[in-house]
Amino acid sequence: MEKITKFQIRFNECLHDLNVKQTELAAAANVSKQCISDYKAGKSVPSIDTLFLICRYLDVSSDYLLGLNDNI
Repeated sequence: MEKITKFQIRFNECLHDLNVKQTELAAAANVSKQCISDYKAGKSVPSIDTLFLICRYLDVSSDYLLGLNDNI
């Protein structure tokens, strides 16, 4: 059984709450839609550069997405 990470939970919550389409985020983060799908499913995690772009697009802190604190 795969372990669900804080990143996976919070990433999915942000996408849902903000009604962000995977294709939109993929374009903004300069990655493929498949990469976004893999992040959602917990199959992989973004590089630091990609995490930065994702956080900017979603307007959340990396610490929040990574589960290091609860402040968005």
